[in-house]
Amino acid sequence: MKKTTLLLLCLFTSTFLLAQSPPLKGITITGKVVDANSNQPLEYATVVLKNTKTQKITGGITDDKGLFKVQTSKGTYQISVEFISFKTINFPVQEILANKKLGIIKLKEDASSLDEVVVIAEKSTVDIRLDKKIYNVGKDMTVKGGTASDVLDNVPSVDVDPEGVVSLRGSENVRILIDGKPSALVGLSGADALKQLPSDAIERVEVITSPSARYDSEGTAGILNIILRKGKASGFNGSVNVTVGDPKNYQTAVNLNLRTEKINVFTNLGYSDNGSPGVYDSDVTYLSNGAIDSVRIENRDNDRSRKGFNANFGLEYYLNKKSSITGTIFVRDSDGKNISYNNISSFDNANTNLYNSTRIQDEGETDETLQFSLNYVNNFNENGHKLTLDWQHSASKENESAIITDINPETNATNELSIDNLVQADYVLPIGKNAQFEAGYRGSFQDLTSDYLVIAPNLDPAYNPSNNLEFTQNVNAFYTQFGSKINKFSYLLGIRTEITNIDIKLLNTNENYNKKYTDFFPTVNFGYELTENQSFTLGYSKRLRRPHSRYLNPFESRESEVIFSKGNVNLDPTYTNSFDLGYLNKFGKVTLNSSIYYQHSTNNIARVNSQETRFVNGKETNVLVRQPINLASEERAGFEFTANYNASKKVRFSGSFNFYQFETEGEYTYNVTDLNTNAVTPVTQNFDTKNNSWFTRFDAKITLPWDIQSQTRIFYRGPKDDAQSDVKGILSANLAFSKDILKDKATLVLNVSDLFNTRKYQVTGYAPSRENPTNITDQTFQRRMRQVSLNFTYRFNQNKNQKERKSGGNREDEGGDEF
Repeated sequence: MKKTTLLLLCLFTSTFLLAQSPPLKGITITGKVVDANSNQPLEYATVVLKNTKTQKITGGITDDKGLFKVQTSKGTYQISVEFISFKTINFPVQEILANKKLGIIKLKEDASSLDEVVVIAEKSTVDIRLDKKIYNVGKDMTVKGGTASDVLDNVPSVDVDPEGVVSLRGSENVRILIDGKPSALVGLSGADALKQLPSDAIERVEVITSPSARYDSEGTAGILNIILRKGKASGFNGSVNVTVGDPKNYQTAVNLNLRTEKINVFTNLGYSDNGSPGVYDSDVTYLSNGAIDSVRIENRDNDRSRKGFNANFGLEYYLNKKSSITGTIFVRDSDGKNISYNNISSFDNANTNLYNSTRIQDEGETDETLQFSLNYVNNFNENGHKLTLDWQHSASKENESAIITDINPETNATNELSIDNLVQADYVLPIGKNAQFEAGYRGSFQDLTSDYLVIAPNLDPAYNPSNNLEFTQNVNAFYTQFGSKINKFSYLLGIRTEITNIDIKLLNTNENYNKKYTDFFPTVNFGYELTENQSFTLGYSKRLRRPHSRYLNPFESRESEVIFSKGNVNLDPTYTNSFDLGYLNKFGKVTLNSSIYYQHSTNNIARVNSQETRFVNGKETNVLVRQPINLASEERAGFEFTANYNASKKVRFSGSFNFYQFETEGEYTYNVTDLNTNAVTPVTQNFDTKNNSWFTRFDAKITLPWDIQSQTRIFYRGPKDDAQSDVKGILSANLAFSKDILKDKATLVLNVSDLFNTRKYQVTGYAPSRENPTNITDQTFQRRMRQVSLNFTYRFNQNKNQKERKSGGNREDEGGDEF
């Protein structure tokens, strides 16, 4: 056992160093390693070359397609190919004097060897690919016991603000997929749903900033593809994960997997009981002819709690060696509660107190999701010729209710139900050795109903936000693309057509709206390998942003007595042309990935603040109304780089930096009615602005004495200004320690999130405009305080760093995009 472990350690160390070293002059040995049972490529398989004369050992490892290329000198070699839990293949000793192709090498499983191997190749936290960045969750201690929102917040190029809004390269219009497809797991409210998905259920996150035609055109900033865990190891194995934390954070997760020759059964079960205290402070200064007229101060303490259960059950059945069918069922049920105490005070221009009140809001929310999916894959041959078919049906129900105690008591309730269906087909045809043709269809169909009811005795009927909405959106998409590689140059050209049909019914007012549009979305991706360790990429894509149902619903929802939000039924899609130039360089122990990007958007959707005068508590009061509008255009340009430095086996550093500049043009005109004279005054707001912002993160992993692993992460987002607001910078830090116990079958992780309790959102807003404001709002928002948690993970019949094999199921991250 010890000899085997030592040999594997030596082999891994030597091959890893060889993979990082400059290429040798001489001959090249190539091939592809696949699973003999499923014909799926085996990534990180080890190829060992032993010179029988000098006894020198060289070699390499396979990439994500199972391909390897080893450069060495002429000589007589003993060649072997190895992969964890598979039987090693040894080639006869042979003299190699010229380039040699070993072809497709099929490895067979060896389940009995699982318990004999301890040292396994460890993947880095971030894998840099030519077309994407892949963030591997398993190695990140700072998200243990967290949620999908925490995972995304630690991904390079991605930021999650304290309200849970996800942005990519500074843009909030990012498409979030689950296993390459739209999913009910993202939920009706997006940000809140991500907080309910435990981090332990996520295997990796793919950041795709220049998507090819096979992807949805939705998301002008790009795509975040969340890949869930699906065990592929032979036999029965799994893990149990338990977390306790303060503020209240109790979680448990169970991952189980059973694989035989004909079936693979996998499941993820999770339960959480979390509390999240937070604060929200707001000071509104009302101006009259530039002088202070009055001030309204709100100090709100929030006490949030949520209990939730989620389960994912899957069965993959191998019809034969080339085809399989997979069925999965996902269930989520959560119950949330939020009690807020809002102390409100109002003062006149002489600082005389006008009135005080305490607004108590007791909210309850239930979320239920049920999703079924089927996937069929047929690999016609071993060269990548395949057909995949997908069907997915989901139902998501979200019910919210609130009882508000104030001078004017109020009760409101929201009931939403969304039925979503997806049908998809993808066909891949390799042409020759270095070319590939793809074509496919995707149909996504959504039916959503929303019922919002407000009961308040003193509510002005003219501004009663109660409404009932029916929203239907059907999108039929067709795509085709062709890619090829010519020596060091590769390209991928594609075109996607999407036919959108949207129906909106406002049942309260008997109004119907219909929107139909057909769009074409070309994509172009080029790649050039300057050397084995240096490459350039250039990508272009046209993308769009469709307004979702809440952005289109013209009825108001009330955030407070003086702050309202509503949609805009006249919103049109935003169209964006994106360009991305990337450079990848691996030298020694350093990997550097950098890019320059530019985006030009028309009909840009932006949320604006307008001011109206209404009676609040019997007093004529200026209120703030927020709604989305189409502005003329927006230009966004920036650069980013990500660096990984493996100083030694015990010290690893990584960091990223993103700087971007944005320029917006457009104006918005609305009418203000005087309550006393009913005179209507048009107000025009100019949104022409040009500004910049940046964010950076630094990550250090250091092995301490007694094999304690430590991880420190520091994040800073710079200040950001636009036509109506100033947002201050945010600094936060996470710290974690990990220790393997019970003969490496279990791991303890101590995690401190937001170490200095500084993750607060601070913004100053100007309405109707920065130049001529009639009210200035200063807000401070902190959704979650510093949290300390302890996580325990126990693994059975599997090793800590065991490499899972890829499923034969359909994933959008496979195939095509590597040209």
